[in-house]
Amino acid sequence: MALYSAAAAVLAGLERGDGGIKALVYNSGFPRVRQLYALVSETLRYSPVLEKLLAGAALLQAEKKLPPQLAKVLVYDLLFGKGLKCGGRWKALARRHRARLEAELARLKVQRKVSRSEDLLAPVAAASPGGEWASGPGGLPVLGGSGGLCLTCPAPPASQVPRYVRVNTLKTCVDDVIDFFKRQGYSYLGQAASVEDLRALSGKKFLLDLHLPELLVFPPQTDFHDNLLYTSGHIILQDKASCLPAFLLSPAAGSHIIDACAAPGNKTSHLAAILKNKGQIFAFDVDTKRLATMNTMLMRAGVTSFQLAQQDFLTVDPGNPKYSKVTCILLDPSCSGSGMVNRVPREEAAPSAERLQALAGFQRKVLSHALSFPALQRLVYSTCSLYQEENEDVVHAVLQERGSAFRLVNAFPSWPCRGLAAFPGAESCLRASPADTLTHGFFVAVLERHGEGAAAPSSLPVAAEENPQHGEGAEPGAAPKKRKRKKQRVKE
Repeated sequence: MALYSAAAAVLAGLERGDGGIKALVYNSGFPRVRQLYALVSETLRYSPVLEKLLAGAALLQAEKKLPPQLAKVLVYDLLFGKGLKCGGRWKALARRHRARLEAELARLKVQRKVSRSEDLLAPVAAASPGGEWASGPGGLPVLGGSGGLCLTCPAPPASQVPRYVRVNTLKTCVDDVIDFFKRQGYSYLGQAASVEDLRALSGKKFLLDLHLPELLVFPPQTDFHDNLLYTSGHIILQDKASCLPAFLLSPAAGSHIIDACAAPGNKTSHLAAILKNKGQIFAFDVDTKRLATMNTMLMRAGVTSFQLAQQDFLTVDPGNPKYSKVTCILLDPSCSGSGMVNRVPREEAAPSAERLQALAGFQRKVLSHALSFPALQRLVYSTCSLYQEENEDVVHAVLQERGSAFRLVNAFPSWPCRGLAAFPGAESCLRASPADTLTHGFFVAVLERHGEGAAAPSSLPVAAEENPQHGEGAEPGAAPKKRKRKKQRVKE
């Protein structure tokens, strides 16, 4: 019962505007945060369908003491999830109405002329060619102009975004993970040649991502939370866009790095894998519970070269000798979260102009603070926001403030979606979206020190299709060449 009550409380908090999904889940006190996050996200994804089923079955009228948020969670798990594995008296209540709910579901499928529950979910709105942006009501950006995705409307459903699996190279290698999944009955199709290959995935088929060399791609909603590879820390469930910051920071082994707003820790573990646990990561977050969860996650992932601190990054002294060797900083500050596909599907979820202004002010302050570390050579600034105010405008303002000390790097030239033309050079930044890149909405900018005291420009990572490990002239979609296996093999 605790799981369903916690999920209902998170849904209620989202409706009140108390925060985003991640913050509410981590602050819930529920011990299995990933299980809770998955249940809340899926309930949100099915929310329009659940509302129709509840209305048709008159469940809330029949059970007046049943809170509507709890009703949604129970009906989701009863009809679309794991079948109410827990729940006590509420479980018994929901099962009493099962026949009527199933009849309403069958009726809805007939009305919509579909046979699968997944087909009841709304499709992603199409973006215009090139994913161009225009201004919408109140100056808010709109993807694709008049025919695209308005940011004041619900985010695209998570059913359109594939399940991305990052191989944790601290414990294993891509080849061994591929072999493991093949032994579990999955069909490996080699390396993707285009985003359309990812879009076409179905059943028990998977691909190597076309951009990131240690990222495997499975059909949407593939569940690995009980998989041995996940529970042992050999794989990390992380959206592709969220993998870009550490990938583009690309620190050399032995580097000292700051992860300024680190929890829940996926990017931190990615940095450690790139470093091969050689070097030092200083990770900061102000929330005690999130840090505790992060520490558990990092330990499970085999990360050893890190120091966690419950501290506001803005209070960290750049002149402290402890950070005198910090050459790289990953900065992923608090933002509106407007790019997350699992946002609560309500128009009121769009932040007000005042809220955006406050977020942007904080982001400018923290970015400027990060650039003041004396040995810093490269910084990646990222958000899961779609708003120009939190992205290009923040980077432009701080670069103007810093003069010629730092410059934008043309990161990942083969990436299809670039920064908005908010200022000269903004196209060096990256954007991601469900429509164009089949990921969460994301923004990434790479800054390097320029002028006196700057290190020689280091090469940014190349895309998977440009990586020599796949062989020159290899046909698109071909499997990567086998690499020497150094990590422990997972046994079933």
